[in-house]
Amino acid sequence: MAPTSFKLNTGQEMPAVGFGTWQAAPGEVAKAVETALKSGYKLIDAAYCYGNEDEVGAGLKAAFASGIKREDIFIMTKLWNTYSTRVSLGLEKSLKALGLDYVDLYLVHWPVGMNPNGNDDRFPKLPNGERDMLWDHDHIQTWKDMEKLVEGGKAKAIGVCNYSKVYLENLLKQAKIVPAINQIENHPALPQDEIVGYCKEKGIHVVAYSPLGSTGGPVMKAEPVVKIAEKKGVNTGTVLLSYHVARGSTVLAKSVTESRIVENLKIVDLDDKEMKALAELNKDNVTRYVYPPFGINFGFPDKASGKVMPNGVPA
Repeated sequence: MAPTSFKLNTGQEMPAVGFGTWQAAPGEVAKAVETALKSGYKLIDAAYCYGNEDEVGAGLKAAFASGIKREDIFIMTKLWNTYSTRVSLGLEKSLKALGLDYVDLYLVHWPVGMNPNGNDDRFPKLPNGERDMLWDHDHIQTWKDMEKLVEGGKAKAIGVCNYSKVYLENLLKQAKIVPAINQIENHPALPQDEIVGYCKEKGIHVVAYSPLGSTGGPVMKAEPVVKIAEKKGVNTGTVLLSYHVARGSTVLAKSVTESRIVENLKIVDLDDKEMKALAELNKDNVTRYVYPPFGINFGFPDKASGKVMPNGVPA
């Protein structure tokens, strides 16, 4: 039987399947979150930069009013880059928008900083249109500020997102608290075996986002995925979500359609042969779909050249 949760290095149980709120259209998020919780989801993933934490909060409020208990739901959100030097303020703003006294997990969204005094609260830009980055940003200092939050109780645990192996190695040399999770783009066309293996070695749980690659994209239409789906009597999305649980990772599913929200909770068991077939997808074409315009590749292969930046600190 596929596991329904995983134990973090903090002792917390994190559900195997969570509900993601990235890229949901304005006006749809609150109902989707409420529907997800009433359908049985126990994990909600949010972020300040998504610009919809207030809607997520409205959905949480409606679900809690219906009898669902706050303590039964695992809620995580993320520190955005413009708050990398103002960690406590970043958390307070998220808590206020979400209508919560605490989050179960607070994450560093990316190991970069953006100008906190720029021309936009979330996405400041320079006159030439480039992102207004803090090139001297110290992601280690941001983590030290994150560690202080745990003492205050407003964040039960802390973790990271989008950290490659070189960044994690750099972080762990000075961290007092080992990140509880590393949330990364992950799917059969981008297995990220190196960072997944390193996280397991260090007791850091992997959470997969964009698990379908891209909606309606080549991963969902790939022959091994289609064959397994036909064999199991499920859709291809279910196969791709189940892939992560079989790997021992939590997976984030996204939808604002009630039928799809419910369908995404259905995880099936995949045997070794099926997992091997899915692993073959990345043999000739490793594909990353999320490329933020930061001008930094974080130790991930560069989209154009395939080369990897040799260190974990922006030059």
